[in-house]
Order: sequence, then structure tokens, then C-alpha cells
Amino acid sequence: MSAVAEPRLLDAGEAALVVEFGSTVDPAISDRVLALDDALGADPPEGLRERVPTYRSLMLHYDPLVLDRATLAERVRALVSGATARASNPTLWTLPCCYASPHGEDIAQVAERSGLSPEAVVSTHSATTFRVYMYGFAPGFAYLGGLPEALAVPRRASPRPPHPRNAVMIGGGLAAVATVPMPTGWYVLGATPARLYAPERDPSFFVAAGDQIRFEPVDSATFDALTAREAAGEPVARRGEPR
Repeated sequence: MSAVAEPRLLDAGEAALVVEFGSTVDPAISDRVLALDDALGADPPEGLRERVPTYRSLMLHYDPLVLDRATLAERVRALVSGATARASNPTLWTLPCCYASPHGEDIAQVAERSGLSPEAVVSTHSATTFRVYMYGFAPGFAYLGGLPEALAVPRRASPRPPHPRNAVMIGGGLAAVATVPMPTGWYVLGATPARLYAPERDPSFFVAAGDQIRFEPVDSATFDALTAREAAGEPVARRGEPR
């Protein structure tokens, strides 16, 4: 489906509507998803309960006793026809990342699979500006697009043991920042002391879909110091252009 095509409206049960803009991971499609999300967030119809943006669609949960499907669909079509840009500009975040052992535990495997040296794996990853497409799978699990082709290794055939919290990973042509330990088919290149998700914080997610992320290499001592600062309530992610 083209990024400029009229979106498909798909029912997800009796109380959710999916507005599907395309079928690929594409910045232009994501921009349309987020523009509609912004527009509905700025002026939500009564009965709209939740908006869930993904790579290519926006799921709208609604109360069918308050907001009927036809009225919601009409509002969506009107907003789509007039929504040409997002209401807010994306933010560029710089996250410290330690690629050294034990944090970058899968760098050697990625180097072997990609044909790059371990140093080139790190330099390629840290030189990339990633786009935050969506959260999913687990609280605060941020899916990132823009991974260079040189690092586009397929995911593992079977999951590896659980990674630590705040692992920085790649796999299947995407990158990710995970917030809770879990088994995974992704490859762990490092870890960030920045907490993308903290349930006690307001907002719990400080990075929004559509934002950009760069990873700044730090050594183990700096990582430990930044982790302590983050634990004490001092954010270590930097907003704006990297220094």
C-alpha cells in the first residue's frame, strides 16, 4: 500500500478500530499514523478511550455505548484528509551506551555474522540516528528503525538467555531498547543507563513515537556513574543535538 493511499479502516472486535496506512516500516507511513494520533489527541471525540500507534497503523479503542463506529470513522476520514503534518516536532535524544564487556555480550557474534570487526559494529551502531517507531511487546520496549544494512543480521533461530535491563539490541533489520530482562532472539550490543520506562515517573515514557535516538559510547566506569545518577532520579538522557 502506498504511503499516500487512503487508509483502510478495520474493525478489531466491537470496540476498536484500526486505521491502517500501509504494510511496511516506512517513515512516511509512520508520519501519517502519528499525525492522526496527534490530531485525535488534541481534540478527542467523547468515548475515545485509547490511541495505540504502531509502525503502520493506529488502533483506536472506544466505548461503543458512547461513540459509535460510523461517527468515529467519519472523524478519522476528515482528519486524515486534512492532516498533512504532525502537531509537534520530534525530539532528538542522546542516550549513553556502554558497548564494553559484559554489556556488549553479543558484539562478537554480530561481527562474525556481518563480516565487520567488533570495532566497526560499535562505530556503525553509534554513528546511526534511529527513529522511534513504536512501543510494544513489554512496557517501554522501544522499536527503532534506521539500522544500517551492514548490521541487518537476522534474529536468532532460538532465544538466548535473558538479557539485563536496559539492553541495547539489534535483530531482523531493526534496533531496540529493552527495559526489563527477558529471553530474546535479538543480539545485545550494549546497555544504556537511561531508563526509557519508569512507572513511578511522570511521564513514564519520556521518549515519544516519532522521536530520534543516538547512542553515545561510554566506558564502564562512566556507565556505572551514570547508572547511579539515574537511580538517584537524575535523567542522563540528553535532549537536543548531541554534544
